[in-house]
Amino acid sequence: MRFLQNGKFCIFESNIFMMDLQTRKNEFIEEFLKLQSEELIAQLESLLKNKSVPEKNSIKPMSIKKLNSRIDASEVDFENGKFKTTEQLLAKYK
Repeated sequence: MRFLQNGKFCIFESNIFMMDLQTRKNEFIEEFLKLQSEELIAQLESLLKNKSVPEKNSIKPMSIKKLNSRIDASEVDFENGKFKTTEQLLAKYK
C-alpha cells in the first residue's frame, strides 16, 4: 500500500491479501511513518477511534419478511414525499 502526498492511497501489490496479518500491520506502520499529510493522519486517527468500518460479524442477515416490510415502508414514505434528493444528500456532506 502506498499513501500519496495528496491524501489518497493505492494498493500496488496484487498479492497483498496473501500476506499474514502481522506482515500487513508492519508494512502499514512503515508506510504510516512516512506520511507527511497532517490531514490524512487525522483521517486515519478518526477511522481508528470510530471504527467506522464494520466488523465482519457485526452485520446480521435480515429475514425475507423483515426485508419486505422495510421495502413496503420505504415505498409508502416515497409516495408521501418523505425522501431526500441526491442534491440534498450531497449538499449535506460538502
